Amino acid sequence: MITLKTPAGNSHAGLIGLGVYRPTRVVPNSEVIEAIDSSDEWIRERSGIIERRFAQSHETAASMGAIAAQNALDDAKIKAQDIDVVLVATFSHRFQTPSAAAEIAALIGANNASAFDISAACAGFCYGIGIADSLIRAGSAKNILVIGTEKLSDIINMSDRGTAFIFADGAGAVVVSPTSTQGIGPTIWGADGNARESIIMDPDLITAGKEGIPSLLTMQGQAVFRWAVGSMGDVCNQALAAAELDVSDLKAFVPHQANIRITDAIIKRINLPQHVVVARDIVTAGNTSAASIPLALHALRESGEIKKGEPFLMVGFGAGLAYASQVALAP
Repeated sequence: MITLKTPAGNSHAGLIGLGVYRPTRVVPNSEVIEAIDSSDEWIRERSGIIERRFAQSHETAASMGAIAAQNALDDAKIKAQDIDVVLVATFSHRFQTPSAAAEIAALIGANNASAFDISAACAGFCYGIGIADSLIRAGSAKNILVIGTEKLSDIINMSDRGTAFIFADGAGAVVVSPTSTQGIGPTIWGADGNARESIIMDPDLITAGKEGIPSLLTMQGQAVFRWAVGSMGDVCNQALAAAELDVSDLKAFVPHQANIRITDAIIKRINLPQHVVVARDIVTAGNTSAASIPLALHALRESGEIKKGEPFLMVGFGAGLAYASQVALAP
């Protein structure tokens, strides 16, 4: 019998660098209310959002992701040539193929890296962390860029009362590398494709191309809200148990920035102690899907509310209906 050699794995993996890109254009609620016959008060009450960021016309998910990636590399003090894998979570990249990851790798000079995209919408960044952790500990890679980047302003219907005020643009990235102790807990993840129409691009790209109409994001807001509130607390508790931590051990809770009311409901479900900092980046950044967790984590680090090596819990959830959660140590 032939036995194939496998690479020697690394004992541990963790986050060693963090970088983001926030578009410069600030869009207050006053700019979106007229088209959806709404008000600033209604948007704040429903979502917590006061303003969001929209990218410029020349900016793309890939170009924003490249800036965030370079900032993460600088933070980690490593070069793009040292990256083995570029892994991008996005669903707003302008091409079905080639991937945003391949484009970003070229933009930053990671020319020898493997590159691929993850299509798990708002759960994509947590999916990426889980994949990167596994690849490093299996010995298949040493340094991995995990990037969440979205230009959702390209694919939302600004007349849709259910989505126009929620979604926004931005990018965040982390470098995942071997570490002396394990810095990423087990990933709890899954998806329910039976509910795929709860958040979906409509019409599909083939139909859109044939009929010459845009494929835009649609969402059954109440159904998604009930699912997230009813399920994500349990997912978070499973991630804590898998990491063998109590909720009181956390320094911060960094959920996907979907909606302030969802965040508050999850906090109650997991009995989060008052001393644990909660990321509320959605207030000024909107819902940036796969980019929201690294953006929110970066905001906490910039404010000094979380420091290197402190444990935080993240959870992503969205179209698919896909979800993922894990505990990690802050870079």
